[in-house]
Amino acid sequence: MRRPSLVVLVLTALLAATPAAARAAATTPPPAPSTLAEARTVGTAWGHDPATGRLTVTVDDTVRGAALAAVRRAATRSGAVLRHEPGRLRPLIAGGQAIYSGGGRCSLGVNVRSSSAWYFVTAGHCTTLGATWYADSARTTVLGSRTGSSFPGNDYGVVRYTGTVTHPSAVYTYPGQVTISAAGNAYVGQAVCRSGATTGVRCGAVTGLNATVNYAEGSVTGLIRTNICAEPGDSGGPLYVAATGTVLGILSGGSGNCTTGGTSYYQPILEILAAYGLSIP
Repeated sequence: MRRPSLVVLVLTALLAATPAAARAAATTPPPAPSTLAEARTVGTAWGHDPATGRLTVTVDDTVRGAALAAVRRAATRSGAVLRHEPGRLRPLIAGGQAIYSGGGRCSLGVNVRSSSAWYFVTAGHCTTLGATWYADSARTTVLGSRTGSSFPGNDYGVVRYTGTVTHPSAVYTYPGQVTISAAGNAYVGQAVCRSGATTGVRCGAVTGLNATVNYAEGSVTGLIRTNICAEPGDSGGPLYVAATGTVLGILSGGSGNCTTGGTSYYQPILEILAAYGLSIP
């Protein structure tokens, strides 16, 4: 494994003391050191900014006072860029259409299969809320049962279909559908859209890769960053390329909203498929 840069190591050490409150261009984003798993400030995110070639640390509205001062000192000392993102970084609880469990509402990501068995993928912070998932808020139409869940660290979950609801390989686009025929890797600058049960279809661009987000529930690494807004209930919905029918990721969380704008983060889909031996139909 490549050793982390001095900039990242310095920032890691300082954040440990902070209280809680161009198509994959020439340079590859530095890998996330394992020590950051226990040394992260809630309400912060960090990653390599391909536009500037520098490490960027972002803070949300909850990082204030001594915590903000410590993060600012850490960023200055390490040469990282400090940026504020309005709102609060959070998993967005509340393929686009709503799914329900006893613990909340999320969005279905993408339908997948393993041999003759069919599943759907959504966010892990969603599947940790309940084992059985439904197509309606009254919880009368069963979709299926959870077979896998990973959060924090990762943010993905898999539910096996046991009901009789039709599940095409498509994204619902409010109204209409985009057929999903492939899974792929995101790249910086890529034009993308996402679909979610709360705010429908929103589009923008990929602005970063390999981002780390520090939620109150724990840290998630290796995420795709976009300039697309999202809100609670959109979690688990797909990030995709409409022109090619390629799914890229599953919505993990973000900050801001769809009135004033925001930032959203996605678990890469290829990692999920590989973890459970699944494929796009």
